[in-house]
Amino acid sequence: MATATIRELRNNFPKVRKLVEQEGEVVVTDQGTPKYRLTRFTRIARPAAPPPKDYMARLRRHQARPLSAAAAKALHESNRGER
Repeated sequence: MATATIRELRNNFPKVRKLVEQEGEVVVTDQGTPKYRLTRFTRIARPAAPPPKDYMARLRRHQARPLSAAAAKALHESNRGER
């Protein structure tokens, strides 16, 4: 594990950056005491966003189905009664 001082960070950052890229981690000391740890940034893969909701499909799923012509005629005849 590589170490660097705060002064090196301020005055020679490109050198410290190369150390981070090579080693993966650099401990930064302040007056000889380790205070900070520099690591390379890695993006966390976020899961893909869910697809948008299709509200029309949901509405059609819960909507009543139209009657066939034969079923409509039979319903009409049964509602008419004996006229």
